Amino acid sequence: MSKRKFTKIQSQAVPVPSENIDTDQIIPARFLKATTREGFGENLFRDWRYGKDDTPNPDFVLNQSRFSGEILIAGKNFGCGSSREHAAWALVDYGFRVVVSSFFADIFKNNALNNHLLPVQISDAFLQELLRAIQENPQTEILVDLESQTLTWLATGQREQFEINSYKKICLAQGLDDIDYLLNLEEEIKVFEEKSPY
Repeated sequence: MSKRKFTKIQSQAVPVPSENIDTDQIIPARFLKATTREGFGENLFRDWRYGKDDTPNPDFVLNQSRFSGEILIAGKNFGCGSSREHAAWALVDYGFRVVVSSFFADIFKNNALNNHLLPVQISDAFLQELLRAIQENPQTEILVDLESQTLTWLATGQREQFEINSYKKICLAQGLDDIDYLLNLEEEIKVFEEKSPY
């Protein structure tokens, strides 16, 4: 199914500085019964956002109106733990399009890219600077440019490049999932099959 094309995202960011955030903290296992991708955002970081009586925790960043944006800036080793695609679903359904960290668990990174959520890995030093800046000034804006593969702190001009699989970069830029990509190659596949001696 086609998605929104990803070119550049300029946005404020939401800081979650904790390290080693695992997929069960992103979306607790008790919310994994649904099979469609919709509705997971309301339970993103559920046990951090709400108390046992379901009242919002005022100390958690998603409950603070001063923080908003399409970019989540998280501590090192984001998305570790069990392999659950629902973690990416929850982040996307909440409204995030980019997650920034200094390290991602491989399975989470792949699940994110498959769901058009861009994981941007930067140096730990730059990550710590950004987290401090955003916590001090929630109006801080970040620019993520997929074409140049750069993340820029607009107030200072400081930037770093990030890596991304070239195939997934094409899919994000064109708003395609794996099936869409193959369907776009239908004519080329037919030509190849016609020329094939087998």
